Amino acid sequence: MPKIKPTKLLIAVVCILAVALTAWYFFKPKQELPQYITAEVTKGDLENSVLATGVLEATKMVSVGAQVSGQVKKMYVQLGDQVKQGQLIAQIDSVRQENDQKTAEASIKNQQAQLAVKDANLAKVEAEYNRQKAMYAQDATSRSELESALANYKIAQADITAINAQIEQSRLTLATAKEDLGYTRIVAPMDGTIVAIVTEEGQTVNANQSAPTIVKLAKLNDMTIKAEISEADVMKVEKGQRVYFTTLGDSETKHYATLRQVEPAPSSINNENSNSSTSSSSTAIYYNALFDVPNEDGKLRIDMTAQVYIILDEARNVLTIPAAAIQTSNRSRGQSNNNADRASANQQQPRANKDETQANRPKRLELTAAEKALVEQGKASVAMIRVVQADGTAKPQPVLIGLNNRVTAQVIRGLKQGDQVVIADGSDTSNDSAKRSNRAGGAPMRI
Repeated sequence: MPKIKPTKLLIAVVCILAVALTAWYFFKPKQELPQYITAEVTKGDLENSVLATGVLEATKMVSVGAQVSGQVKKMYVQLGDQVKQGQLIAQIDSVRQENDQKTAEASIKNQQAQLAVKDANLAKVEAEYNRQKAMYAQDATSRSELESALANYKIAQADITAINAQIEQSRLTLATAKEDLGYTRIVAPMDGTIVAIVTEEGQTVNANQSAPTIVKLAKLNDMTIKAEISEADVMKVEKGQRVYFTTLGDSETKHYATLRQVEPAPSSINNENSNSSTSSSSTAIYYNALFDVPNEDGKLRIDMTAQVYIILDEARNVLTIPAAAIQTSNRSRGQSNNNADRASANQQQPRANKDETQANRPKRLELTAAEKALVEQGKASVAMIRVVQADGTAKPQPVLIGLNNRVTAQVIRGLKQGDQVVIADGSDTSNDSAKRSNRAGGAPMRI
């Protein structure tokens, strides 16, 4: 058997090692970077608002009714017509009212004729009384004759007084008859739009028991929105706050206004049969918030549904991130209730994860005096954000968060526009990662 030379054996071993190293280099497991779900830091507008559902109503609406009974002979308006104050709307059959007026006028004439007779009689008895008085002074007549003449004279005066009272009463009857005749002409009590015709032409109305409605007239140049605020939100809402709404037919157009009033009691208080203790425990309680908006183009209509937003806080053209990107913070905005919490917010130091080195730990976020004041007032909070680096890794970064509506958060300091922040770790299926990705901003998380 031939003997292998050491040189050839060495070459063979080197070749085998080279092949093995080459194979290991190409087929070794590649180290994969973590897969992150990220979002970019952008500029935008942010607001914190109370959401409510409202209904559009006319600023003023009047039910124009009839004060006399009769058949509606003529309607002079149609649905949607614009009318002016005093304009004729409808005519009710006026025959009975005209007859009542003529009867009152005839009664006055009759009583005036009777008054003329009474005046003539008064003159006669007055002359007789004067004659008897003169004769009695000369003892030419008896005392009884004088007293009889005096009595006739006073009776004649009383008849004049009575007939004058009857004439005055008849004049009042005539005035009532004229008023009733005027009521047969239904006129507009104000400028507005005919929004409903309740009584049609030819229909008979009976005003003896209740005032029947002929038409409904509304002012539509301005609309009133009545928004229902839940009892959980009503304490945040107050007069003078900015508010806007959209309609179902035009969700892109925002109509802005100022809150005019928040009613002190729910609408259910108008129900006399309601039991407040029972209803409050069995049904939801809503309070009406009222505000007015112009309606010059007439696109807003009665009973439209409005999606109402009452603005509590807002920030314009600021840096924003998704609230889910917030990993840790001090108490949420508005929840710093004592000085100890606020002091800890100012000095909070995010702790590094257990696999981080000392060099990778985030630095302290030094706050200015103005920023500390915001934290003290509950208008800002310190939070932890993970920022994606150039090498694909994520580094914790302390930031100062301002307005946070649980969907989007304002970044006061700590990030710049264009930074990529981590919302969730796609390769981490642990409970901590799930909680971190589902958390709305502002809730503390232990690291």
